[in-house]
Amino acid sequence: MTKDSRTRHTRSSSRRVPVQRVPVQMPAEAPSGQWLRSIRLSGFAITALVLIVMFIVVLAPSLRILVEQRQQIATLQAQVAASKTAVEDLKGQKARWSDPKYIEALARERLDYVFPGEYSYLITDAAAATPTTANGQPISDKLQTTQVDWVKSMLSSVFTAGLTDAPANKIVAPVISGQSK
Repeated sequence: MTKDSRTRHTRSSSRRVPVQRVPVQMPAEAPSGQWLRSIRLSGFAITALVLIVMFIVVLAPSLRILVEQRQQIATLQAQVAASKTAVEDLKGQKARWSDPKYIEALARERLDYVFPGEYSYLITDAAAATPTTANGQPISDKLQTTQVDWVKSMLSSVFTAGLTDAPANKIVAPVISGQSK
């Protein structure tokens, strides 16, 4: 650069152009970004974070094993309780079998045993006798359908009782003709 060019340059810069200064504004940050910027990671924070992660990595398998063992213990305790109940039942059954009255009752019931001098009667043709009701009607072993619509009967009884002005001892149940379903 020559001396003339330097002087020209300085002369041109001596002329001042009016410049307006505007403050710089950054775009507004979302609230989620603000808390992330506020975190300052120091050496101690990084060391503590690494130690916590290592602690979790080391203890996670041990904790899983501990939980599994606790579940096994609970299962085994339930099995022991069930076994104790079964043992108590068997002890009670053994005590019953040591009672002569129990053995006698079972022999009479299951084996049809009797003492000498007693008579035992066995009915051999029990299927031929048809059971009957108290009034002598035979009891059927087949399903039958009713001849009366019970819903209509119940509703008419409710309406009759609710809509009549007659005293209670004068109300008569309505007669419904038998209709097949």
